[in-house]
Amino acid sequence: MTNPEIKVLDKGFVRLIDHMGSDLSVVNAARVSFGKTKDAFEDSDAKLVDYLAEHEHTSPFRHTALTLHVKAPIFVFRQWMKHRIGSEFNEISGRYVEFPEDEYFVPAAFRRQAKVNKQGSEGSIDEANRERALASYLEACRGSVAHYKELLALGVCREQARCVLPLGLYSEVYWTVSLQAVAHFIRLRADGHAQWEIQQYAAAVRELVEPLFPVGLKALMASGKG
Repeated sequence: MTNPEIKVLDKGFVRLIDHMGSDLSVVNAARVSFGKTKDAFEDSDAKLVDYLAEHEHTSPFRHTALTLHVKAPIFVFRQWMKHRIGSEFNEISGRYVEFPEDEYFVPAAFRRQAKVNKQGSEGSIDEANRERALASYLEACRGSVAHYKELLALGVCREQARCVLPLGLYSEVYWTVSLQAVAHFIRLRADGHAQWEIQQYAAAVRELVEPLFPVGLKALMASGKG
């Protein structure tokens, strides 16, 4: 059976590799405090899940796990990997593999620097500048990769040659995360204040996780405690 996968940006993806547990796992992790467990999730259990999330009894949500295979630009992973609690990452290594020639992110549009939010962006740059902006962007990316390939050809080791590669270069990680941690990631990174590119990944993650933990994820997102 093919693992569910969602394409993101121009060359990226989020793919579900494995998961452990369900909404019932959350319920049973809570009920074990009373020496009880259940074999099936019932409508009344949804109220318990909502109560747990609302009152920050979040440990039962951590008796779950998901492993996702993600391909994203390095600048996206720099933001993503700030989410360390309840998360584990393993990334492709430029010490072991040689990066291909065209595996860098190319934006479909270029945004302007936001006037109010100093770290954000808004709208699009002037039409008159778009063609030159794209040409300059591609020139920089292609040049970096060309220098990388040249260094390798000159005998420079991979771990040093990779230093010239751009932040837009695609990388790949395995991300294993609890339901509580994934809800926290989605809540922060799907927000309109987050960078647009990582918002697309947060939406893809939610699309894969929601069918597996529909009640638990909804409760954590609604409570804002994820």
